[in-house]
This record gives sequence, C-alpha cells and structure tokens, in this order.
Amino acid sequence: MMPDLILVNGTVWTANGQPAAEAVAVAGGVIVAVGSNDDVRALAGRETRVIDAAGRLVLPGFNDAHVHLIGGGMSLSQLDLRTAADERQFVERIARHVACLPEGRWITGGNWDHESWPSRRRPTRELIDPVTPRHPVFLRRLDGHIAVANSLALKAAGVTGGTADPPGGRIERDGRGEPTGVLIDQAMALVTGVCPAPDAADLYAAARRALRHAAAHGVTSVQTPCGAGDLRTLQEVRRRGELDVRVYAPLETEAMEGLCAAGVEMPFGDPMLRIGGVKIFADGSLGAGSAWLIDPYPGGGDFGQPIHDEPALREIVRRADAAGLQAVIHAIGDRAVRACLDALQHAADAGRRRGARHRIEHAQLVDPADLPRLAALGVVASIQPSHCIDDLRWVDRRLGPRRALMYPFRSLLDAGVAVALGTDWPVEPLDPMLTLYAAVTRRTAGGDPAGGWHPQEKVALADALAAYTLGAAWAEFEDHRKGSIEPGRLADMVILSRNILAAPPQDLLDTRADLTLVGGRVVYDRFGEAPLGCTASP
Repeated sequence: MMPDLILVNGTVWTANGQPAAEAVAVAGGVIVAVGSNDDVRALAGRETRVIDAAGRLVLPGFNDAHVHLIGGGMSLSQLDLRTAADERQFVERIARHVACLPEGRWITGGNWDHESWPSRRRPTRELIDPVTPRHPVFLRRLDGHIAVANSLALKAAGVTGGTADPPGGRIERDGRGEPTGVLIDQAMALVTGVCPAPDAADLYAAARRALRHAAAHGVTSVQTPCGAGDLRTLQEVRRRGELDVRVYAPLETEAMEGLCAAGVEMPFGDPMLRIGGVKIFADGSLGAGSAWLIDPYPGGGDFGQPIHDEPALREIVRRADAAGLQAVIHAIGDRAVRACLDALQHAADAGRRRGARHRIEHAQLVDPADLPRLAALGVVASIQPSHCIDDLRWVDRRLGPRRALMYPFRSLLDAGVAVALGTDWPVEPLDPMLTLYAAVTRRTAGGDPAGGWHPQEKVALADALAAYTLGAAWAEFEDHRKGSIEPGRLADMVILSRNILAAPPQDLLDTRADLTLVGGRVVYDRFGEAPLGCTASP
C-alpha cells in the first residue's frame, strides 16, 4: 500500500529493542515501514504527505494507564486550589471565585493539599463558611479521597452530628461530635449525592477539553474509569468524529451486573473506544490517612480503612474474573495490596482463566514478601511516579522513614512484574515529562533531595519509556497493535522538542510535545505545519 504519510529525518525510538531509525511510513492509519530516510522516501507517491522531523526524537505515543478523563476536563474550568500555600490563600481564592458566581451556585473542584501548608491542618467548614454564606461548597483534596464541605453543603445533604459513618468512609467530627466538614472516602458520597450533576453539554465540553489537553502533551491513548454518563459522553464524541485520543474505559463496579448480563468480555469496542474492565476500590489514600496498612500509622493504632471487607473484595474480584472482565483494583497501602493478591489467588483457585491481566492501581506501598506474588499472579502494576515526588515532602512523617518499599518502581521491575505508567490526572498533571522525571530522579522539580528519595527505586529512562508505551499497551490488551513503532502497529507517535534520551534528566521538565499523531493523523501541532517542514510530496 502506498503511504499517505511519511516521517523523515527523525531519531526514531521504536520501543521494540531495534536500533533507532530515521523514518516511518504510514498507510491507512497503520505503520507500514520503519528504516532509513532513503528506504522510506522510496515508498512515497505523488500524494504522500511528508513530515520532516528535523532531527527531533520520535516516540510511540504516550499511553497514560490511569487518568480520570472527564474529571480532568472538568477540572480545567473549575476552582483549582493546588498551589494555595496556606489557609489564607485557600480562603482568598475561594472568596474571589464566589464573587463571580450567582447566589446558590455550588462551588466544586479543589485539589487543595494541606500537607503543603505550614500548619498541615485540614481545612474545615469553619474556615470557609465566612466567605461562602450563600454558596454550598464541596472541594476535594488533590488525591480525591478526602473533601471539605461548608455548612450549607452539609445541611443540603442532611449531614449532622447524628449521621453515622457510611461503610468504607468516615465523617470527621470535632470535640462536640459535630461534623467538621471533612469527609473521607465513601463519606463524600453523602454530599456528592445532592450536588447538581453536570448535564450532557457540560460533560461533552469537559471531554473535548480533556482530549485536547492530552494530545497537546503527546498522549495518544488514555485508560480512564467511567460511569454511565462518562461512557455516553465518549460515545457521542466518537460519533461526531472528535475522539482524537484512544480510550480504554474500565467501568465502575456498579456497572458489573449489566456487563455480566450482557455477556461483555474484555475488551469490547474498537481501537478508538473500548471497555472490558471493572474498577474496584480496596482502600483510600495516604494523604487522607485511609490507605490500608499492615502496620499502623505512627502514633496510634490506626491501620487505615478498607473500602470492602476481605470476603466482599474476594467475591467482587471472583465475579469479575468469572465474567471475563479485567479487575482494575485501586490499592495504595501494603495491606490493601495483599488483600488484592489474596482475592486474585482466590479467583485462581476457583478456576481463573489465564491471561486475565488483572491490575493493581497505584501500589504505592508494597510488602517485600508480596513482590513475587504480584509476578506469579500476572498482575499489572499501574503506577504513577509523579505521586512519589509530590508525596515525598510528607510521607516519611506519615508512615515512618524505615517503612519498606514506598513507591517501589525498581523493585517491581526487578521482580518481573508488568508495569504500566500513568499520572492519575487531575490528581497530578497529565504531562508525561513530569512522570518520566519522577521515575528516573525521585526528586521534586526543584531538585530535592539531591540524590533522590529512596534512590534505589529509580529506574532508567528507557525502562520508564517502555512502561509508558508497551507496558501501558499490555495493561489494556493492545500490545499487539500499539506501544511500539514497527510495521503493523497503529501510527500513534509523538515528536518531542528535544532528544530526552541524550539529555540530563532535569531537561525533561522543559521538554514539550511538538507534534502528536493518532493513526497517522495530526491531532496536535505546537507550531503549525511550517516549522516541521510538512510538504505535500517528497
């Protein structure tokens, strides 16, 4: 087949162990040749479009194995408190936001992080009530597992001192037993249940914002848990021909009954939009103090909080496995990881099929004894390195400095565990360069600590890139058609502004996507076509 596009004069990292190439030919959205400039140019016809990479690095498109796509798109237009340095800035930004809204409008968003404040105190309703007397407020911490509501929001939800903690959640209370406004894990649903839901137009706009944002960062595939509304939105975007990034969508646990009844097995869909997994929660987060631990948090007997007790978790995983669905399990604490492995072993003992590629999302704390079990059970560890450099400011204090295997990137790879990289956007920025920087340095963007935090867990850049491309493709059963640059693979590629394989790690933070292609189609061009030398013929 005559190529409709060729890319020449690049430094092409193929991800499949082959030497770097110079050029790639694409026909019908699929790579048909990879090799030298002369060999690939010889394939071109009169109508073939040529992109001159001008020596830039060409990679397989990044595949973010863990995002919240619609939520990320919503966050781009919501109140963002991530950079609030203390309670004063937190309140001031809320007050400025309120001034622009009509009375009664709910204020949502958040991304606040009390661990970055000098006081390290969680915000409460008493802090925000004075500036929000006529606006209900519900603002999540950046990890999404803890939120603060003001008094109006609590009143709307009927949350009082007499309200019981829901299963898998906790209402924080003051010395009088009254709610402080802080809601942890499943307790957040008490308020989200009365928040006005975004309508179809809001969801559609959020999806389009999110897809543009992903393409601008060289992300050509995302893996995002979806509820029914999210999935309907993505299908509408697909129908309109505007799905510029490929989506794999594990569905929420509540959808499992319907999937089972319909006989859906993993994966189901087309190369642009697919389902097949089910998202399951085993615990909360370290930032919320609800990650489930083997040993208690320092200073008390608190072990964190499982979302499901172990028999219930085993049954959910068994049913997902038996139905042909991939179990995509959120587990952050070492006790949660172990409970997931026990549940997966239980499914295996019940006759689990081979090649299920069940996943543990995050795996931020792993007991060393469980590393061989992760590999033996064929579990995919879907990890987000940028959490590490965000959390290193406080996690030693939260867990104790000698806690084993925190954010164990290198240990997972050395144990033979399949690893996929992602960001957890909007919890962390969607930028793959920050993710790669975190994986290879384990330092903050400012360079601290000098040698890296728990430096034995650093990974080589080539290993991180492989986990961000082929590893992520494996996690969604797509390694047979994407994740590498070779004939027969989908033509999903990104051209970077510099060769990160030949640059110091700090330069990652200043590297950008110059051009993003999905199926050989340009979905993002940072400068317009002229700077990249695009022409109509060779």
